[in-house]
Amino acid sequence: MQVLEFLSEGNVKLSEAVREVMQKYFISGEINSEVADKEGKMAEIGQKYQDGKQSTLDGIAVEYDQYRFVVRPSNTEPLLRLTVEGKTREIMEEKKEEILKLIRS
Repeated sequence: MQVLEFLSEGNVKLSEAVREVMQKYFISGEINSEVADKEGKMAEIGQKYQDGKQSTLDGIAVEYDQYRFVVRPSNTEPLLRLTVEGKTREIMEEKKEEILKLIRS
């Protein structure tokens, strides 16, 4: 809703807004991992990253100064879906591997 409001108030095209975000952050894209206990793994992730700013609106989103990520369970499959954004490609890759290791352990 806020995105639509932002776009309607200015002379910014959606494609320009997306391009600006893509230049600011390196994004992993969605990565699926099969897990036996989605709820248990989500709780484990929330506990490990409790020092970050968390939101549980759709799965768990955690934000830090240099990166942020979202892990959400599939409603129809035994999968957790991860997306990581970092201020540098190196940070994004490092955190992606760290979080995937936790999800897949």
